[in-house]
Amino acid sequence: MHPVLQLPELVALDHRRHLVRIPPGLDVPLTPRVVALVDTPAFRRLAQVSQLGLVRLVYPGATHSRFEHSLGVYRLGLLFLRRLAHDPRFEAVSPQECEVFLAAALLHDLGHWPFCHWVEELELPGVPVHEHFARHFLFHSQVAQVLQHHWRVEPEQVLELLTSGRGSRSARILASMLSGPIDIDKMDYLYRDSLHAGVPYGKNFDQQRLIGALCLNRRGDALAITEKGKTAAELMVFARYVMFSEVYWHHAVRAATAMFQRAFFALYRNLNLEELFQLDENRMIQQLLGQSQGLAEHELLQGIFGPVRRLYKRVAQFSFLEQPLVYRQLAHRPYPFAVQLSRHLAELLRRRLGQAFPDHHLLVDLPPVRCEVQFDVEVYYPKEDCYRPLEQVSPVVRTLVREQFDDYVKRVRVFAPQELALRVRQQKDLADLVLEAAAGAEEDSGS
Repeated sequence: MHPVLQLPELVALDHRRHLVRIPPGLDVPLTPRVVALVDTPAFRRLAQVSQLGLVRLVYPGATHSRFEHSLGVYRLGLLFLRRLAHDPRFEAVSPQECEVFLAAALLHDLGHWPFCHWVEELELPGVPVHEHFARHFLFHSQVAQVLQHHWRVEPEQVLELLTSGRGSRSARILASMLSGPIDIDKMDYLYRDSLHAGVPYGKNFDQQRLIGALCLNRRGDALAITEKGKTAAELMVFARYVMFSEVYWHHAVRAATAMFQRAFFALYRNLNLEELFQLDENRMIQQLLGQSQGLAEHELLQGIFGPVRRLYKRVAQFSFLEQPLVYRQLAHRPYPFAVQLSRHLAELLRRRLGQAFPDHHLLVDLPPVRCEVQFDVEVYYPKEDCYRPLEQVSPVVRTLVREQFDDYVKRVRVFAPQELALRVRQQKDLADLVLEAAAGAEEDSGS
């Protein structure tokens, strides 16, 4: 028996005492040292940071928090450890390393601030990444004391596992469980986001089957699955694809995103980001609204967070398949280029329509610079004692891996307030206008 099975958190899985219940009716075992971490102010703050942020403007039930998600990830971490304890090669991982892994599973979102991914997507100079705040909370808060005194774990060990994924073979195994093709983070957020959004897409894969098929890869330094988990893995890949298409990149969600990002871009140089990113969601919203008073960006933020929702409407969209010329020229460009593109397009449309409107009433939303991580996992066939890449044995995964995932779920989109959107949609040559505006933005970038 692997000694990891004797860890108090693994034992608590079956004792069914001291539990907390999270949707959908899942019991999460709490030991004294887990409670000590969960009750720190830094972790409690996650209860006031929504998991999906602006998505709730389109899917009203999607108000779940990063606190709930973190408990779900920790629970899956226990199930992963219990399964892998039966793999002989997992003996390379010590119980103490598994304790670091469990702490990291609980704390993996510690550095996230409200609307974190929408801000990081912009890749603006001087804007810290969430790992910076994870370091801050791990080293300079009560979390550090709890890790050292209750877990006998150093904060450096947790940070290393969360941010590196390198080092010893056992460290690489545990890092792949936290962040990889089949990891505890994706497995929880796909299901949980789908559950709260009220859509079926992220729930249509068999978690139990997938966990039961976990093993180590050919090199013995990362997760793989046995052939029994192949179908479940295929369905997880497809679930992720559909969740991006129908939820995370829903056109109205991206309208709100475009409004928020344009406002943040205009304001961020005058904000104390160190303080702002440590606030809970409501206080951050109030800070942004206060900072934008008297500025054009206040209208954008009021449309998202004010008493009456006024999201911009989709004027046009250009996809990789239907308008490849426009898409290829504009996708994955830096955010300042998107701002210049929006301004040039606004000017062209003012002349065309003979109508005055401010620059911020015309927004172009581009797929961001960084692409989503691809799905690459090995499948073990015990009868043949061989490993094959999942994309080699699955036409579904092969299609999504060979073709860029982002290109099939993300779009170049143009948004405007409703009345302006109605007029702009009537322009038959809008694609040509967008390309003309892009040429002007290129000139600005080169000057």
